[in-house]
Amino acid sequence: MPETPILKVENLTISFGKNEVIHNISYILKQNEILGIVGESGSGKSVSSLAILGLLPKHISKINSGNITYNQHDLTKLSSKLFQSIRGNKIAMIFQEPMSSLNPSMTCGKQVQEILVQHTNLSKKNIQEETILLFEKVKLPNPKRMFSAYPHEISGGQKQRVMIAIAIACKPDILIADEPTTALDVTVQKEIVSLLKELQVETKMSIIFITHDLALISEIANRVLVMYKGNIVEQGLATEIFENPKHNYTKALINSRPSLDTRLKKLPTIQDFLDHQISTEIISKDQRHKNHEKLYSNPPLLEVINVEKEYVSKSGLFTKPASFKAVNNVSFKLYEGETLGLVGESGCGKSTLGNAILQLDKATAGKIIYKGIDITKLSKTETRTLRKDIQIIFQDPYSSLNPRTPIGQAIMEPMQVHNLYATNSERKEKVIDILKRVGLSEDYFNRYPHEFSGGQRQRIGIARTIALQPKLIVCDESVSALDISVQAQVLNLLNELKEDFGFTYIFISHDLAVVKYMSDQLLVMNQGKIEELDDADVIYYNPKKEYTKKLIEAIPKGL
Repeated sequence: MPETPILKVENLTISFGKNEVIHNISYILKQNEILGIVGESGSGKSVSSLAILGLLPKHISKINSGNITYNQHDLTKLSSKLFQSIRGNKIAMIFQEPMSSLNPSMTCGKQVQEILVQHTNLSKKNIQEETILLFEKVKLPNPKRMFSAYPHEISGGQKQRVMIAIAIACKPDILIADEPTTALDVTVQKEIVSLLKELQVETKMSIIFITHDLALISEIANRVLVMYKGNIVEQGLATEIFENPKHNYTKALINSRPSLDTRLKKLPTIQDFLDHQISTEIISKDQRHKNHEKLYSNPPLLEVINVEKEYVSKSGLFTKPASFKAVNNVSFKLYEGETLGLVGESGCGKSTLGNAILQLDKATAGKIIYKGIDITKLSKTETRTLRKDIQIIFQDPYSSLNPRTPIGQAIMEPMQVHNLYATNSERKEKVIDILKRVGLSEDYFNRYPHEFSGGQRQRIGIARTIALQPKLIVCDESVSALDISVQAQVLNLLNELKEDFGFTYIFISHDLAVVKYMSDQLLVMNQGKIEELDDADVIYYNPKKEYTKKLIEAIPKGL
């Protein structure tokens, strides 16, 4: 591999107002290599990459010192006009969230054509041909149909492929991929990573791949640099970083993710590593077996019998309504104190099933028996009373909290609705207890949702859920948007609360590593049906169905 760097970042320092967020960082990107930048939210990995493209917010950010050199050009000193000839043409970027990066009012083909019109002299006919060729290159099914499709008409993985087509349209020298797989299923994530590797080998472009997942980086990057609080704390070959991490933060990033082989009683967090307080206590097979014997000797808390959820689309005046079964003949039992993992790709029906159990979206057939009563037949008043017993923790805590309501009030609200406790002062006392229980301070009572980090907001969501002392909690992708170590904190908290309050969980996720760690039983769904249902460890070590094997093989394992 040639040693001449295509990009050189030297002593870069960036501030937002008076707050310095990037502290004197230096690294190089070699020609024809994939460089991984790893770190959690707020570590500075995206900010430093936006600086390369001159995309830092104009009036609030400032490059205090340092240079970013690309092909003898110092990018920190380029005029806007010169930058336009480089951005998207020589240096391109794939953003984290394709839905908000694509224009919803333009077809996918038109969005790729735009960049070719801007940076090439091709004719209209050639631009259309080139766009379809690009769609073939990024392995989009039926490229001609994709050309005329709007973003809302295609899946998340397909949208990300359109973004990649836009990024590689002008055959850039450098591609910056900023968390391009975070919101995707493990199988789609694996496809996107494989695609980027293939494109890199074919085009010889250099890639900066940004993520918070070290296991994923190990599958794609040649070299890795680890960022923490605006500093580069470690950099080297991917194999070296994985096999012999030197900085405690790197060790924490590697170990905070649930292991697929041993089940620790408590997952280590970043702080545990920095404080040298790592618990190595494991849950043995024998302990797990005894716990299961006790769990399954009681009658089930919830029984789902032949449940179906059918949607009918009335697409036009003269067309026959089309029906689609999102949940198809699903049956299982859930026992008090158990965690049932519900796993599968997007669109497999797992959230729809969760909503049917919560009575948020009624099942079209079958029975849901909770404590001996078929809850599908309850009146509105009876369903409202049931809400206290069956609660949900949402995927995105920010959109499930009212931005105008202080969080103390938000947690008190369901207590008032269900007439829990005699007075508001008693309720406030309980809320403060709950805040402390989920690792937050009573000072936060009067603060608003926007004042908290993603991990803290998820704790507020959990506090709001447990305020009603429910029996059954549906956790719907409740850790999928969190950093690895924040995820570890929230998973530890959920396990502690389960032990203290005797909660029963339905844990929905597309991340099999997390589900295996959390679950007693595991239910694998595919296209609305149950593929497999068994003990989580049995399914992981001896999957019977090809679909389950595919899900397990797609989990990033690290080196």
